[in-house]
Amino acid sequence: MPITYYIVLSIVLFCIGVVGVLTRRNAIIIFMCVELMLNAVNLLLVAFSKMHNGVAMAKDPASTVGIDGQLFVFFIMVVAAAEVCVGLSIIVMVYRNTHSVDVNFLNRLKN
Repeated sequence: MPITYYIVLSIVLFCIGVVGVLTRRNAIIIFMCVELMLNAVNLLLVAFSKMHNGVAMAKDPASTVGIDGQLFVFFIMVVAAAEVCVGLSIIVMVYRNTHSVDVNFLNRLKN
């Protein structure tokens, strides 16, 4: 498949995530949209890494060039997993205290 398909798909996913973050008021939906944006970036990194690796393998079959993007994706996924743990625990604690996950309501909690 051409790289343009991957680029278009990741742009669409990223734009859906941005629109979701900017328009939604539920903290859980906003959190899922941020994760969608991270996955769009991961898709693009893997696609470019695979393309770059294919070009390097054509020149030298023993080459390991082009694996860097896949390593970045691995580390991004590790950080995203930690973000999910911390973010969901914060959302659960806020819900327990306020019985709401509305972001506008949470803005009014300042003392």
